[in-house]
Amino acid sequence: MKTDRRKLLTAMGSLGALGAVAPWALANSHIKPGAKSVLIAVDVQNCFVDGGTLPVAKGQEVVPVINRISAAFENIVVTQDWHTQGHASFASAYAGKKPFETTKLSYGMQVLWPDHCVQGTKDAELHPDLALPSAQLIIRKGYHPKVDSYSAFMEADAKTATGLSGYLKQRGIKTVFVTGLATDFCVAWTAMDARAAGFETYVVEDACRAIDLNGSLAAAWKNMAAKGVKRIQSSDIQLG
Repeated sequence: MKTDRRKLLTAMGSLGALGAVAPWALANSHIKPGAKSVLIAVDVQNCFVDGGTLPVAKGQEVVPVINRISAAFENIVVTQDWHTQGHASFASAYAGKKPFETTKLSYGMQVLWPDHCVQGTKDAELHPDLALPSAQLIIRKGYHPKVDSYSAFMEADAKTATGLSGYLKQRGIKTVFVTGLATDFCVAWTAMDARAAGFETYVVEDACRAIDLNGSLAAAWKNMAAKGVKRIQSSDIQLG
């Protein structure tokens, strides 16, 4: 896992070479999530949609899809990117660096992003149309000034846990459905970490959108497939 992550962040142009291409284990249609399933809505925030500081193309389109399928779930978790001012993942923190370049941090190579999702700003707020009133937990991540955090389960140093895995296991959750932004970063890392923690894991493809930075989307799907993540559509989830 740690090696995969460092490769993912080191040379974006070579992402297609990450891992063997595993065939997708596509799920059967009409999956009915039960009491032991959870929907995770990853980083559906103002910063990642049109008008935000790090917009994902068509990112706002995930909102109605997530809202619709949420009716099938008893358990819902939301994540929120929550960076400090001058965060180590911001290009502005380094003289001469530009967004989407890389730098070496203590845990490996780090992609540098535009300043985004700064704590307490409107940019960091959840999308106003996201309607998940029954969500039981919000996981804030990326708040350690020197460590980035893509996954809802584990920060980018691959050793600092968010506590989500323990929370879900304590509640008897067995299956995770991942949605949100962006497919090739926070969604993918969340899904792979869910599998590493022992959860059956689905990514709902049409409830996600990607940045797709120099092949990162294709590489993310390949890596998720290799880890045993299942790729489905929202229409595969039985709502009634």
